[in-house]
Amino acid sequence: MKITIIGAGNMGGALACGLAKGSLVNTSDITVSDPDAGKTDALQKAFPDMKAARDNRMAVKGADIVLFAVKPWLLQGVIEEVKGELDYDKQAVVSIAGGIGTKQLCQYLERSDGELPSVYYLIPNTAISVMNGMTFITSVCSTPELDGQVLAIFKELGDAMLVEERLMDAGMALASCGIAYVMRYIRAATEGGVELGFYAKDAQRVIMQTMKGAVDLLAAGGLHPEMEIDKVTTPGGLTIRGLNAMEEAGFTQSVIKGLRASVKK
Repeated sequence: MKITIIGAGNMGGALACGLAKGSLVNTSDITVSDPDAGKTDALQKAFPDMKAARDNRMAVKGADIVLFAVKPWLLQGVIEEVKGELDYDKQAVVSIAGGIGTKQLCQYLERSDGELPSVYYLIPNTAISVMNGMTFITSVCSTPELDGQVLAIFKELGDAMLVEERLMDAGMALASCGIAYVMRYIRAATEGGVELGFYAKDAQRVIMQTMKGAVDLLAAGGLHPEMEIDKVTTPGGLTIRGLNAMEEAGFTQSVIKGLRASVKK
């Protein structure tokens, strides 16, 4: 399968790196198109077999999947630029522009005869570059077979879910924006570790390993987080004091409010 990624910014570059590290798409079958030669040169330095392009119209030719990784306000113009070169019978079109759903994508892509390609709206996160991302997928005008192929590609890059489109914004808040929220927790806990006497780099190391351990416990046991919490909260103990202090400061409500604020109104 040949994939063309239009846009080599943070997300486009992360997607290219993840795909190149996977086994389902040959690195030589990945083309990245961007006007900034520095961005594509950096990708080719890391993955010499990856193809680079400056001309979006030439880049989409021969691809099985054309993936638009550009800012939402640029998407319509870039689609208009390449629309005449797309083969709607053979190519699927994917967009990761947050907030632009399939209805709007179809409006951008519809030709004068009403023809449309298979259209996918994806929300990945930047951890896809290290093959540990979380991607939400919704589609129109597609087939179960093609859905399965797209799902398999992104599952290899971490995990992926086919969801109803109404859940895409929530998925963005949980996983795409969620990367930043997790990073902010790590920063806050690191600062706390410094106050408790650790050097910052050591505190961050401890916190990262603790987070990995917590995730692995949940994955292995399939338990509710509260059940794992109960295992380490002894009556009158230090853990329950810390948890209660966090809740008094609004920990849970702050997380929920942050997620709600991340969902497009």
